[in-house]
Amino acid sequence: FPEVMVSSCLEANKSMAHSELIQNFLNSGSCPEVQGFLQLREARRKVWKRFHFSLRRSGLYYSTKGTSKDPRHLQYFADLTESNIYYVTQGKKLYGTPTEFGFCIKPHKVRSGMKGLKLLCSEDEQSRSCWMAAFRLFKVSPGPAGVLLAPGLGLEGLLTVSDNALVAMDFSGCTGRVIENPSEVLTAALEEAQAWRKRTTHRYSLPAACQSPSLSAAIHRSQPWFHGRISREDTQQLIGRQGLVDGVFLVRESQRNPKGFVLSLCHLQRVKHYLILPSEEEGRLYFTMDDGQTRFADLIQLVEFHQINRGILPCKLRHYCTCVAL
Repeated sequence: FPEVMVSSCLEANKSMAHSELIQNFLNSGSCPEVQGFLQLREARRKVWKRFHFSLRRSGLYYSTKGTSKDPRHLQYFADLTESNIYYVTQGKKLYGTPTEFGFCIKPHKVRSGMKGLKLLCSEDEQSRSCWMAAFRLFKVSPGPAGVLLAPGLGLEGLLTVSDNALVAMDFSGCTGRVIENPSEVLTAALEEAQAWRKRTTHRYSLPAACQSPSLSAAIHRSQPWFHGRISREDTQQLIGRQGLVDGVFLVRESQRNPKGFVLSLCHLQRVKHYLILPSEEEGRLYFTMDDGQTRFADLIQLVEFHQINRGILPCKLRHYCTCVAL
């Protein structure tokens, strides 16, 4: 990777050799943020434009303002976990690419045709090779919610220097204890994952009557972070009174979209609002903030996910906003 494509090389570890830095990332099972300019074909148009892209754990983003990484200027572009990446042949002839070094991102569910296909173009072969390698490294490296176990590789083989700062704990008893046996760590992690799956499956397996939009929309009303039908102005005032701290949030009903909801989140002393829309596929209702790229069975699952993973948000959900008299 050229140094200009690895943001960590520019911002820290200046005394470390470039090749050594990259090797440290790979040894620790993580990946640095990859950045650079790419040509993007606009949706439903044959015009190509040059944007600065950033590849992060949460997905691929591009900046609408030069090379700015301010969350206000970053646009979510693609999810790595739900897509594959391919070389594009005969790009100039078929798609009018500015160069011959095109590639595309294709969602798993798209079997044929152009629907959902995202076309990109690099300036040279080296840049394209780096982007392709980066995508693949991010897809197979450990994610934010767990570790990737390769076939035939035990948990002991995955623990590296960077993992020494993490301590596995067991809180099933009256007091917590540190789990020192690697095999027990793996067992505990699998049990927790299975318990999470059961909770999710239970939500999906509710009786058919409970899957109607009215009853599905009512499951979150008992949650302390849900504030019903309040205005944007009242939301701003409410969060302001509780302190403009990163991660303060609430969920409310949308005033503009009668079927939608709004997640209001404080970040960098500003309140931002994200529209949550319900949709239905194969008779199953789900909620999404990114046009169906990430789907949740209900608002509770959406909030729980973003309390652990930032996703498309600028920060995690940390403190729910309680009701106070305005």
